[in-house]
Amino acid sequence: MPLTSRTALPRARRSVAVLAALILVTTGLAACSAEGDVERDIDAFLNGWTTGSLHDVGFLNPAGQRIAADTVATEIAGLVGDLGDTPPKLSRSGDVRVQGNGADAAFSVQWTLPGDVAWSYTRPIRLQRGADDRWQVIWEPALVHEGMTSGDRLAVTRLTAARAAVLDGAGEPIVAPRPVVTVGVEPQAAENPRQLARDLDAAFKAVRPRLTPAVDVSDLPARLAEAKPDAFVEVVTLRREAYDQIKPRIYDLPGTRFREGELNLAPTREFARALLGSVDQATAEDLAAKPEVYAAGDLVGHGGLQGRYDERLRGGTGVGVSINRPGPDGTVTTTEIFRQEPAAGAPVRTTLDVATQNAADAALHGEKRRASVVAIRISDGAVLATANGPGAAGQNLAFTAQVPPGSTFKMVSTLGLLDAGAVKLDTPVACPKTFTVEGRSFKNANNFALGRVPFRTDFAESCNTAFAALAPKLGPDGLAAAGRSLGLEGQWDLGLEAFSGKVSTGGPAVEQAAASFGQGTTLVSPLAMASATAAVARGHAVQPKLLLDPVPGSPAAEGAPLNAESVAALRTMMREVVTKGTATSLARVPGGPVHGKTGTAEYDDNPAHTHAWFVGWQGDVAFAVFVEQGGGSGDSAVPIAGRFLRGLNR
Repeated sequence: MPLTSRTALPRARRSVAVLAALILVTTGLAACSAEGDVERDIDAFLNGWTTGSLHDVGFLNPAGQRIAADTVATEIAGLVGDLGDTPPKLSRSGDVRVQGNGADAAFSVQWTLPGDVAWSYTRPIRLQRGADDRWQVIWEPALVHEGMTSGDRLAVTRLTAARAAVLDGAGEPIVAPRPVVTVGVEPQAAENPRQLARDLDAAFKAVRPRLTPAVDVSDLPARLAEAKPDAFVEVVTLRREAYDQIKPRIYDLPGTRFREGELNLAPTREFARALLGSVDQATAEDLAAKPEVYAAGDLVGHGGLQGRYDERLRGGTGVGVSINRPGPDGTVTTTEIFRQEPAAGAPVRTTLDVATQNAADAALHGEKRRASVVAIRISDGAVLATANGPGAAGQNLAFTAQVPPGSTFKMVSTLGLLDAGAVKLDTPVACPKTFTVEGRSFKNANNFALGRVPFRTDFAESCNTAFAALAPKLGPDGLAAAGRSLGLEGQWDLGLEAFSGKVSTGGPAVEQAAASFGQGTTLVSPLAMASATAAVARGHAVQPKLLLDPVPGSPAAEGAPLNAESVAALRTMMREVVTKGTATSLARVPGGPVHGKTGTAEYDDNPAHTHAWFVGWQGDVAFAVFVEQGGGSGDSAVPIAGRFLRGLNR
């Protein structure tokens, strides 16, 4: 074979190899270019979704027909629904795959939901290359979220936790589901709306106020006229026990209708109402003050423990996202696709005792003046009851009142006199009709005089002039020192506002004389006096305790033991107040011996204007009764104390 023939073949093979290599390089470059174009168009779609402008993106529907960018933007806005004001963060996820004129990829969707809750998921995206070599996004609602179709929308629901309970000392919920009956009227069945309103008004007024709220039916005829004939026009929701009382008077009235149910309620309407507070729908003031916390329809604690510990009791908020799909008949099908449960609220456990609280509330029933009963367990200082009246009063007068204690404070001044060795039980001390100090004349209630009698008699009969005469023996700070030994003026931390008292100290002789029997500048609360009384019964001071969980952070230290001889004599005298003094009506109440001290306190320059007091103890329960503008204690405070003790010992 000629040389030329042998050398030509290798050149041909080299040409074929070069051509093949060129084809491979060209194909690879084309693939890279295609992938780059797809990535660019995917990014344009993701950016356009968040900005609302998709004019840089071409779209096809799954059937291959072109769709205007504005149409897609409008449909996305409808699909995202409640999330339209908070665009998601969008980004490509993973590699892009190109196969001929088709491509697919994935992108991540990250929403920030109300409450800074994060919600993310991944969606696939498909593209098709057109005749002009441009990639078109294949638009379908499922790009927003799996399963979405045209006309669907995302709905966001704010989730709230069930409100935690306020517990009593036994750990049982004070507020619990209790049966109620809602009284209503069906307009078409009401024969005479005006007469019906009169009959209902009379019936509601006949029921014990303790069981029913105030019911105003004056607008009922107008409401019935405006309602649909077969509507249920609500009049009032009553506790079952109140409804049972009123049922015979209203059940057969033409047009009345009744619905049974349950509501979360305390044992009675008054049950520690001022202490507990209330739970109501968020007010306009709540929403304005804490727009980031409350929403319309939320339950919010107002006043008392419910208000103070609202954040703890209500817990956190969660969020749910659903696909809402309208049906042909106008109904909407809801499918939940995401849920972040709200953090549960935590209960607040108190020291309250249900039986004692019921007795305290019942003792104030019918009292038209502002009044309080507070009871403390002597052995540990636990607050067992705090009642405020009249009715379901909103102010916790038992804890926060700052009023003169009147002659109940003779308990304190007597302890100071005994500690100073100024008197003993049978030391003769004169009780004249009047006693003058620095030109001011002091007198006794009803201008009585006892003459020169044993000090124990002065105490039992509550002789002001005897104490005014003894005041100098206390010295300038003796009264305040005795008060502090009983826990008054302590730095209390109960978890709610509470006034521990302010005892007169120093000052001129006339101030010291007035302060010796609870006038002057001394101020106390019923809680402060109940706590001081418990200290006498116990033998040392202990800060009152209201909360078991959460435990307040800085309780006051326990007081030093009281002088045993002094406190024994004081206890004897407080017993004699009941057996032969100013509170003999309590001598026969059930439940064991009662010790106590009455008090009448002037609160302005008119001697006829007085508050009424009684403080005392029975068994392991110390208590204070206060009646604002109650006159003589024997006419108001002592009878309330009797009702409380009888209720307590049923």
